[in-house]
Order: sequence, then C-alpha cells, then structure tokens
Amino acid sequence: MRLENEFLCVEIAEMGAEVTRIYDKVKKTEVLWEGNPTYWKRHSPVLFPNVGKTFNNKVRINGVQYPTSQHGFARDSVFTCIHASADKASFMLSSSEETKEVYPFDFELHISYVLSGKELGVEWQVKNRSDETMYFTIGGHPALRFAKADEKKTDYVLKFPGKERLTYILVDMETGTGNPDTEYKLELNGGICPLSEEMFEKDALIFDCGQIENVWICHKDGTPYVGMRCEGFPSFGIWSVKDAPFVCLEPWMGRCDNCGFEEEISQKQDVNALGAGEKFIQSYTIVVA
Repeated sequence: MRLENEFLCVEIAEMGAEVTRIYDKVKKTEVLWEGNPTYWKRHSPVLFPNVGKTFNNKVRINGVQYPTSQHGFARDSVFTCIHASADKASFMLSSSEETKEVYPFDFELHISYVLSGKELGVEWQVKNRSDETMYFTIGGHPALRFAKADEKKTDYVLKFPGKERLTYILVDMETGTGNPDTEYKLELNGGICPLSEEMFEKDALIFDCGQIENVWICHKDGTPYVGMRCEGFPSFGIWSVKDAPFVCLEPWMGRCDNCGFEEEISQKQDVNALGAGEKFIQSYTIVVA
C-alpha cells in the first residue's frame, strides 16, 4: 500500500500494518530504516497487546497464566486493508482462536495512516468485543535512519523542546523488563543532548510519567531532521543497536513489566482498561523537516 504527495512517499505492508518506507521526495532521502537484518529486520512495528516483555514471558489474566512474546503478536499478524486512497490507509486485525490461546479477549485493532504535507499521522483504535474488561498496552516503534549512509550517532542530537532535563530508567538485561529501582537524569542544554553509542549499552531508555510530547532528531548543528508529536503517552522509549545508523522513537501507551511483576494484568503500571463494548483511540505524528 502506498501513500504519496509532492513531499513524501509512504509504503505500508499488510503484515503487521507496518510502515516500511518513508521517502523524502524533496531531499531524496530515505527517512525510515530499511530493515537491514544486520542491525534490525523491522521498520516500524506496532506493539500489541503488550509493549516490550512481560516478566518471565507470562501474563496473568483472570487467574489464568498465558505465554507472551516480546512486543505481542500484532507485528507478526496479517491485517486486512479496509480503506485505501492517495493520502489515507486503514487496516484491521480481529481476534481469532489462535490469538485467544495467548490473549483471551475478543477485539478489533484498527490502524490508520494519514499523509498530510510532510507529516504522517498514525492512529490506533482498539475495540473491546468481549463482555468483560479488556487489558492491554500498545506502542509504536518507528526506526528513523540517518540521512547519509556514512553518518553515525555522533552526527546527530536529540531535541526535546521546552525541556531542561528528563528522567529515565533502564532495562534489566537478564529479564528484558523495566528496572524502576534506579532512576537516571538526562541533562539537556537548550533542550538538546548529543546522541552516542554509549546511550544504548543497556538497551532502551524508558521515560515514564508522560515526559515526552515532542521530540526531534536533529543534525549536529541543530537543524531538524525528523521528529514526533505524541501527546498523552505515559511512557516513551528511545532505542538503537550498536553501530546501527538509526534511532527508534517509541510512543507507548503502557510499557514492559517491571522486573519481578507477577500480579494480575489489571495491576500493571499504566495498563489500558477497556470496558465491554468500549473503544480506545490514540495517535501520534511523524514530522519530516
């Protein structure tokens, strides 16, 4: 599926309803990571019904323990395209007997993309078709690649407009879950911090408490390259792979378990609770400078 205007060309796959290409036609630059498996085989997966990992790869729902996979099953599921035009595409995934083996709810997940100028809007709708409260987390994971093939992380900075400092936690490397016991400070200079390989030595940086609503990847001189608007997200992840020429900006409605969490899913930090027949809607926007 292709969306296109005078500024951008966007390609979306039915597998995972995943954006696989964002091409800047003006600067003739690939903005989205191409999925080279040397570093990471994906582009911009949608994380559902769980963001990140659950503790011991298990989740407890109504007293029953279910197995989970990192980032959930949506990214590896084939969606149905239900709308396609030059500037908008919508996709749907419904629950099945297969999904109920690991996630017992009846649901519909709708993902829509709208191209407007140099912006790509992303909207998620989750509909609870069950007769009970449904619990889930959902997140984005777009990998923004550097403009030139020979560029490195040290050629870029992150800009958080209006922020003086941020706090974050890291991942417990043994379990892949959050370690909230130690909080770190990200000091900013005019809202800016340099990118480096060392930032990601312990996987992702996890920002809780709705700290990030606007973030930019900028060239070293401060010139904006690509950014994201993401109001109303309780958590945000920033991640990359060693020596990889990309950075992932990840808006999350809920996140990975904290290390040691074994309670009911309803007790999970920032989990989304959707009553029978109710609908959840959230969105974010990728902006190409």
